[in-house]
Amino acid sequence: MSDDIDLIRRLRRGDARAFDEVYATHKDRIYGLLLRLSRDASTAADLYQNVWLKLARHAHELRDDSTIGAWLFTVARREYISFRRAEALDLSRLLLLGQARDESSTQRLDEDLAIQRALGQLSDADREMLLLSVSGLHSEGVAEVLAVSAVALRQRLVRARRRLTELLEGDTLEIADRAAAKGARR
Repeated sequence: MSDDIDLIRRLRRGDARAFDEVYATHKDRIYGLLLRLSRDASTAADLYQNVWLKLARHAHELRDDSTIGAWLFTVARREYISFRRAEALDLSRLLLLGQARDESSTQRLDEDLAIQRALGQLSDADREMLLLSVSGLHSEGVAEVLAVSAVALRQRLVRARRRLTELLEGDTLEIADRAAAKGARR
């Protein structure tokens, strides 16, 4: 925490090295979260830039009791939510994105695709919570970003993990059934 206070004070003074330290520490996790939330590299890159621009513009407003990681994840989450709202208003763009994301049933299943599909079937709230919880942010930070208590976070995580597991198990069974049917036709 004292490291964050010193870093925040340096950021408020406009110390470029402090910004570089924050960037080096958090860049991969912030980009990873945005990529998993948006499921699109160019969207994630745009949102990612916005996060760092916001830090540059608002560093002088950070409070001593702020946690840099939680602040960045909160900004990233809000950027994603704003993007989703704008996307929902543009129906034609939404339809095009939906078509681009359709997966062929003949694609080879690997673990990453199964997880991405299962995550895509979860509600935005469940997906966001799960991704934040594996982003490297401590549970207290995740609770802070989501504005819930630590107890509520634990309960919601248990339910979200259960839903993800059920989706993954269902996906595995469906693929096995398709493979068996395909083998029977040969």
